[in-house]
Amino acid sequence: MTFVSVLLALIAEQFRALGRNNPIYEMVRALAERAERAFDTGRPRDAALAWMTVALPLTLAALAVYHLLATISVALTLAWNVLLLYLTLGFRQFSHYFTDIHDALNRDDPATARALLHEWTGLDTVDMPVSEIVRHTLEAAIVAVHRHVFGVFFWFLLPIGPAGVVLYRVAEYLSRQWNLPSSERSPAFGRFAARAFHLMDWVPSRLTAIGFAIVGNFEDAVYAWRNHARKWRDETNGILLASGGGALGVRLGTPLAEDDTSVVLATPGTGAAFDYAPGMEDDGAPEPAAPELGADPGVRALQSAVGLVWRAVVLWMLLLAMLSLASWVG
Repeated sequence: MTFVSVLLALIAEQFRALGRNNPIYEMVRALAERAERAFDTGRPRDAALAWMTVALPLTLAALAVYHLLATISVALTLAWNVLLLYLTLGFRQFSHYFTDIHDALNRDDPATARALLHEWTGLDTVDMPVSEIVRHTLEAAIVAVHRHVFGVFFWFLLPIGPAGVVLYRVAEYLSRQWNLPSSERSPAFGRFAARAFHLMDWVPSRLTAIGFAIVGNFEDAVYAWRNHARKWRDETNGILLASGGGALGVRLGTPLAEDDTSVVLATPGTGAAFDYAPGMEDDGAPEPAAPELGADPGVRALQSAVGLVWRAVVLWMLLLAMLSLASWVG
């Protein structure tokens, strides 16, 4: 059932993608805002209570409905799985930006590409050279495809099934939303939400990185992961971008030693820029710089990234199929 659920959800999402301002998104946003108003005292304990007030009821509700439908009909259980996957998968929610930027650059229209990149990520793209447009587009896409696709796959495989994908996506949303600049929100909210999502994404991010290495340039991906993931203040993003860039044979990011700033990545589906809260930084002593691999990303790297992502999706689907077959035979 796992493989069939994911396959049907992917097909449904390709035919009709869920819009950004859908009722489910609005419900989660309203719950997050209500939790802020009710619990924001500036204390870490209250930030944790606010997070649980948003995440746990939605997760438990998804789990309760799943078990209720499982006692009635396999078909209803399958339909519930597909529905929740459709609501949490977001392949098409960001891919149109990537595709439109790629098309604009192929038409030699960097002005349109800059406008689209700004709309997607919130970055200042005025007079941004093409190589930087490509680099930021690749970085945003790699993080987005992990959080909208591969991370969801992993949490769906856990015993809590569809409740896991709800928990993962709500945690990802709170990590983004509560770290956006705001004078009305306590920093404790952003710190707790970022750490909670960091823990939840620890295993999935590494599996995604391994997938990139398998379907791409394995040696360069592993080398970049081991030697360049610490370029980024956020460990998870560093692993994803280092392995993704290595698999594509391109250089992504700017070493912290040069400007001591973290890479600001696109917030998938919101058109805003984000960075993780304080406390996620690398506090270790400087290490000798390892030689860089790959070339500066060009427009052709965008097409290569499309192939890399689809090969990784096929790899995950094959693994899901084998797990489902093993479960059925067993």
